Amino acid sequence: SFAKNGIKVLGIEKSEKKVSQVNAGQNYIQDIDDEVLKSCVREGKLSATSDASRIHECDALIICVPTPLDHFKKPDMSFIESACIDIGQNMKKSIFISLESTTYPTTTEDVVKPIVERESGFKEGEDFWLCFSPERVDPGNKDYKTENTPKVVGGLGEEAQKIALALYGKAIQELYPVSSPRVAEMVKILENTYRLVNISLINELALLAGKMDINIWEVIEAAKSKPYGFQAFYPGPGIGGHCIPLDPFYLEYIAKGINFDLTMIDAAGRINNLQPYRMMNKISYALNRQGKPMNGSTILFLGVAYKADIDDARESPALLVMEECAKKRAKVLYHDPYIPEVVDEHGKKWISVAFTEELLESTDCVVFTTAHSCFDVDHIVEKAKLVVDLKNMVKNVSIEDGKVFK
Repeated sequence: SFAKNGIKVLGIEKSEKKVSQVNAGQNYIQDIDDEVLKSCVREGKLSATSDASRIHECDALIICVPTPLDHFKKPDMSFIESACIDIGQNMKKSIFISLESTTYPTTTEDVVKPIVERESGFKEGEDFWLCFSPERVDPGNKDYKTENTPKVVGGLGEEAQKIALALYGKAIQELYPVSSPRVAEMVKILENTYRLVNISLINELALLAGKMDINIWEVIEAAKSKPYGFQAFYPGPGIGGHCIPLDPFYLEYIAKGINFDLTMIDAAGRINNLQPYRMMNKISYALNRQGKPMNGSTILFLGVAYKADIDDARESPALLVMEECAKKRAKVLYHDPYIPEVVDEHGKKWISVAFTEELLESTDCVVFTTAHSCFDVDHIVEKAKLVVDLKNMVKNVSIEDGKVFK
């Protein structure tokens, strides 16, 4: 977005493969337009390097490194810290730095600022300026891209805010300034905590509705008819992606540091974590209804992307359901036209199988785990022996009709 608006952009990346791809104009991100990327590279507006010393060439830096959680759901700040060390050791004076990586409130002031000051010998507010501006991206969204998605900007002080608005105004159509980096950091956490809590709520209600022979999808559609006071969220095998399953726990981490318990986030997290295991039980129940055990059954999962029509499997709940079924000695296969192979959290590589008529007819159970629009649902239901629908792909059937379990 910056490059196509005339600003020279340098991407600094540790992966030599990605550096080579960018410099060759080869696109590896689904939502990026191939021709725009090639044009920016060809015109010399966009290039990439793995040489951190070239930070010295830059007038502004935007930090976009990952911020995962460890196994104890504690934020792993090592990527931010490493980036800040590189910046501090290589930056020039009068530089502007914006952190976009999702993190807990106070990170910009309490983590980024002291590391950059220590490594550079410069003083924030005099020799460089800081800002936090959370990334907002909805993979696969046809209407909202980077340029037309409003961007929250929180500079550390008036000068930093003025620079931030001037810079981001070159690439983003609408900016929303807030009073400080910590407010901007909290905005991102709020957006994703809101979704975690509501999706976990509807997942729990879906389980209750199933026990009461109520179709939760019909309930949601009816509730949507109310023109105010209700926003629809939908159940599924769990919550995936790099934001919703992770971001709220950054807030929980910092809250514990000031002796404050966020009980709702904790409860929502527990519900979400249990969902893949409950879905494995649903598959087992459906097989049992046909007189088949999980052990020895062939189960074909359709989709491992965390969201429809994208090629991203990060934190995908489908993988967790697959793992649990494999532990019960089922023969587990998956097909996803967007993701030819994927590695689970234990390091096991899964390979997408070719989707054939023979495979469909020989499989004991087909499970819809991602709502890819390319799946021919009617044909699959017709040919499959058993279907477990976790994404409301199959319409106009009862919750359990003997062949389709919703």
